Amino acid sequence: MKKLRLGIPKGSLQDATIQLFARAGFNIYASMRSYFPAIDDPEIECMLIRAQEMARYVSDGVLDAGLTGQDWIAEHVAGASGVGAPANAKGGAIVPLADLVYAKQSFGKVRWVLAVPEESHYQKAQDLEGATIATELVRATQAYFTRLGVNVNVEFSWGATEVKPPTLADAIVEVTETGSSLRANRLRIIDTVMESNTQLIANERALSDEWTKTKLENIALLLKAAIEAHGRVGIMLNVRSGDLAAVLALLPALQRPTISPLSDNEWVAVNTIIEERTVRDLIPRLKAARAQGIVEYPLNKIVL
Repeated sequence: MKKLRLGIPKGSLQDATIQLFARAGFNIYASMRSYFPAIDDPEIECMLIRAQEMARYVSDGVLDAGLTGQDWIAEHVAGASGVGAPANAKGGAIVPLADLVYAKQSFGKVRWVLAVPEESHYQKAQDLEGATIATELVRATQAYFTRLGVNVNVEFSWGATEVKPPTLADAIVEVTETGSSLRANRLRIIDTVMESNTQLIANERALSDEWTKTKLENIALLLKAAIEAHGRVGIMLNVRSGDLAAVLALLPALQRPTISPLSDNEWVAVNTIIEERTVRDLIPRLKAARAQGIVEYPLNKIVL
């Protein structure tokens, strides 16, 4: 039996990724003692890999595919293209298969931002000429300053990056979803270096195999469908034909509501998809518009 070698990001994205796969129909069982999670699909072999290293292992063909952020893909590409690249940089082409907007805390993008102490005189990136920048995203940060024509010293940070300015660095480039950690450490954002969200990526050579390509396309379809369904619910209701226009005027829809005849010719059934956050306000208004038999139901996937 053929097997797809799939990398699951270990660390902050691990739980969110496993939850996303569960909504897509794949149950992954990770153990604290193993880097090889079980999955209820016999055609997939999973391996836990740090997101920072995923692009390299996919590029080198150790993995057929994996999930990692655009930030770490950019870091890999910057290294492979020579911006801070090690002498032995190697690897084949990486092909993005799906843009998956989710993060460890929310279904949204994260930002890598350039931040300085609140009391600092630095106001923009160009003011940092000759300064020291601490970050985990070294190569992409160096590429950012190179594009701006600003000469800086970019140093790798092993962690606790927020505490380094002003004593150990003049500024930092750090990832944030909400900015709360930066504010708590009295840091001020002066620019966004890049936005990032998770990508499903594959090795170009692996995609040359028709079975692998089809398997990955199916996984990508289901993962995107699970994300589309997040925060949405289905609504079913019955309404008299004479009241239908008033009910439809209240209903936002993904496309258009489905309207089906009932055994009683005076009544129709309406089925649609709406944002979950609107339900508490919508249901009383539907009832006031004389809708009956209103049912809200959860959604796992929406295939567009």
